[in-house]
Amino acid sequence: MAHGHKPDEKVVYVGDSRVRKGKGFIVPPDYTAYPGKSEAFIPNFLLKEWMVGVVVLVGFLVLTISEPAPLGYPADPGASVIPMPDWYFLFLYEYLKLPYASGDYVVLGTLGVTGVAFGALLLVPFLDTGKERRFYKRPITSALMFLSILAIIYLTNSAWTHYTHELEATGQKPEHIDREEKAHERRLQGLPPVSNAKSAESDEVAIVDPENPAMETLKKATCITCHGADLKGQGNAPALRGVGDSLDKDAIAGIIKNGKGSMPPMHDQAIAAGVSEKELDQLAEWLASQKTAE
Repeated sequence: MAHGHKPDEKVVYVGDSRVRKGKGFIVPPDYTAYPGKSEAFIPNFLLKEWMVGVVVLVGFLVLTISEPAPLGYPADPGASVIPMPDWYFLFLYEYLKLPYASGDYVVLGTLGVTGVAFGALLLVPFLDTGKERRFYKRPITSALMFLSILAIIYLTNSAWTHYTHELEATGQKPEHIDREEKAHERRLQGLPPVSNAKSAESDEVAIVDPENPAMETLKKATCITCHGADLKGQGNAPALRGVGDSLDKDAIAGIIKNGKGSMPPMHDQAIAAGVSEKELDQLAEWLASQKTAE
């Protein structure tokens, strides 16, 4: 090892100069370089993933069998309900209302446009092969992505806005809100919650004399549109079961003629539908007989 700058000074090397400089970590050619620590993807690793998937699927099926799905009110074909999909399908619901996606163009709307959209997603890995990953360096792909997001937001908002306007115009109340309000009322009264549809039906008031001709008059006068074919009521329309407990025949006839609250007068509409005065009188008498069984 030299200490000065003399050209004739002897230089002594420290260490073994025969050791070559390393080239860093060398990637092995295949997994066999790590015996017992790695394995082939097919079939070993794939088989393990498949077994885990089977266990998860069986667990999911056990849960669906052991825990019944929470059901709402029984379906009522005579009920006036505005059908709506779940929130994540609202944009498709609104899209299918467009003129060129429904009616005579329903095939184009359901298969044509959606087929092109999903086909484009499948072709993205083959069409967008650039190495650039910054979105502002990929104008076409980024523009299509932002356009799709804006379209989904716009269609979702349009569907929900139209739905709320329809509820206000028809005076209806969504089923889940009506159910929550009834559950809240039961809690305030100290009553136990209704756990399922069966227990709710056990507390219902039965229809008195369901074979009476007044039942057909009720349908002919379109009363079931608001009160339901089962007379259980819906939305703002009250149930007619047990209505005789609080209203007599004259009071019911007065409501039919003059209306009450959100209910408009129905006398003239019933007459226009072909209901006679005698039938309306029989209807009021029959409704007054709808009382809770002692």
